[in-house]
Amino acid sequence: MTLNEVLAGAQLQSEIPPELARAEVSGLEYDSRRVQPRFVFFAFPGAKVDGRAFSAQAKEKGAIATVSELPAPDGWADPWIQVAHGRQALALAARAFYGKPDEKLRITGITGTNGKTTTAFLLDSVFRQAGKTTALVGTIEYRMGSKTMPAPNTTPESLDLERLFSELDAIGGTDVTMEVSSHALTLGRVYGLHFHTAVFTNLTQDHLDYHGTMEDYFAAKKTLMDGAGGPPPRYAVINRDDEWGRKLMSSGSPTEVLWYGLSKDARLRARHIRWVGKGLRFEVAFDKTKFDIFSPLAGRFNVFNILAACGAAMTCQLPPEVIVRGIEACKGVPGRFERIDEGQPFLVIVDYSHTDDALRNAIAAARSLEPKRVITVFGCGGDRDRAKRPLMGQAAGELSDVVVLTSDNPRSEDPLQIMNDVLVGIRRTDTKTIVEPDRAQAIHKAFDEARAGDLVLLAGKGHENYQIFADKTIHFDDREAAREALRSFGFRRAAE
Repeated sequence: MTLNEVLAGAQLQSEIPPELARAEVSGLEYDSRRVQPRFVFFAFPGAKVDGRAFSAQAKEKGAIATVSELPAPDGWADPWIQVAHGRQALALAARAFYGKPDEKLRITGITGTNGKTTTAFLLDSVFRQAGKTTALVGTIEYRMGSKTMPAPNTTPESLDLERLFSELDAIGGTDVTMEVSSHALTLGRVYGLHFHTAVFTNLTQDHLDYHGTMEDYFAAKKTLMDGAGGPPPRYAVINRDDEWGRKLMSSGSPTEVLWYGLSKDARLRARHIRWVGKGLRFEVAFDKTKFDIFSPLAGRFNVFNILAACGAAMTCQLPPEVIVRGIEACKGVPGRFERIDEGQPFLVIVDYSHTDDALRNAIAAARSLEPKRVITVFGCGGDRDRAKRPLMGQAAGELSDVVVLTSDNPRSEDPLQIMNDVLVGIRRTDTKTIVEPDRAQAIHKAFDEARAGDLVLLAGKGHENYQIFADKTIHFDDREAAREALRSFGFRRAAE
């Protein structure tokens, strides 16, 4: 494929010289360390690093040209192609280079503040029960067929996506389920993709350090429903009970909307919800179709996630019996209301909830298990939206019997200052509060506080296995720390 063909559709700021336009391209890359001969290197501006700084390294490795939305560095004499938007140009180039594999697959994109990961796992489970060869792209991991890969970003760069799609198509895959973050939508990582179905779970306060306002945050999410640079999705599955969800679709949209929720206005509804000790049971009603669901997952919020997965599966014409099997087969999601059992006489749950809404949902789910008391351990991240800290503090204080306030990922901020911001909200309640900046020690103190029949909720980090400080990043996993602390108290599973 020639350079001219690769960059067809990109908004060029100047013409490509004819000889360069006819040059054969053997690959694309945005990481100079992976450049090979006859590659095109894409240099992005970054918050901390300017990609142009690596253009010389890319040239030394054999790049035939650099593409960037920024002008060439002073003194640069080699081919430099300036475009209006670097990531959009890469997205279009990657689609062209890999033969538009996203058009050969059925792609479901899931966006929203909370519930994306669980909904994605549920839907992928349904597809697999239907005998499909699938890909799953999300916060915890990337799966492609039988392979599992670590997930550096919730939504990878467009080039990585198209590579994955191409590999899936090559092995006979048919369905992709992917989380689509607001950052990815704003940056153009999914620009131009052809989505079969777009799912919207909910919108609550988060990422305002990046988006500025809830309106801008919502606008980023809405671009998925508008097509994100590609055609509008064929179907949209939207939470009717969410106030932002009801604002998503315009009357002139060609997208067919399937509304889900608990309200009578939802076409896809859950009825007769009950917790049966080992999971959730409820009836799904869709027009005249009704079927019973059982899921090992807990909590009212997971009813919404299950409905979203059911709706997305329905847009793919999967029958109820397959959907039922797929939902039941999804036993849990790492770090999402995950139970830690070392034979202790109280429950320990690890959950990723890191917004006030998610924290309220997690504590409500904990209450549904009817413990004697709920002890909540949580913190807030540094270099992120400060406004949500007192909101999370108030949520924890209002709904918990005991709060253990600790650190999350303080990053460049002083952990004690972050905790002081959270305490503003906790002090609006009279809940007993233990303050311990060291997260491992905080977990230990929570277990020391717990009595038989209580529930300890470790919130905020979920599946994450690291903790970020100003001067270092350390290995830290709430699940490992919980097991270690429980064993220090003498608890150990009988099987061991």
